[in-house]
Amino acid sequence: MGVEKYHKILDSSAFIGGYTPSDEKNYTIPEVTEELKDLKSRIFLEKSLEEGNLKIINPKREYIEKTEKLAEKSGDILRLSNTDKKIIALTLQLKNEKRKVMMITDDYSIQNIMKILKVPFKAVITEGINEIYQWEKICIGCKKRYPPEYPLTECEICGSRIIKKKRK
Repeated sequence: MGVEKYHKILDSSAFIGGYTPSDEKNYTIPEVTEELKDLKSRIFLEKSLEEGNLKIINPKREYIEKTEKLAEKSGDILRLSNTDKKIIALTLQLKNEKRKVMMITDDYSIQNIMKILKVPFKAVITEGINEIYQWEKICIGCKKRYPPEYPLTECEICGSRIIKKKRK
């Protein structure tokens, strides 16, 4: 699958993994540029910006809200950072603008959302996922299930720790 025909959205792992944009159809968000701490990643980012192969865009609020609803439904809300949500929102925004998009990420939760959205993704270092996962919260003691938005980390029944787990 040739990545050239796609508008590529890059998360932090794309730069950390050494992905180098080769055309001008590459996008990221301001938060990703802030997350990159190691010199090599920053060099990939700076070089891409200097060569005009990367645009930094803040997604519109409506797409962030759509992303949150989608992530709640899949349970990925438990695993996504605000940066992850914004990079997904940017993907939704570009897709809505009728662009052919692809996500460049090694993040499994982002890949899971891409599968749900039917957006292709390319991992840089890892193999990537090949099925959609649903996440839930469950007590390790009495096995009581909790909704993804349940705020506590201890079970209200037995007091054991609540963990995030793939739903079968």
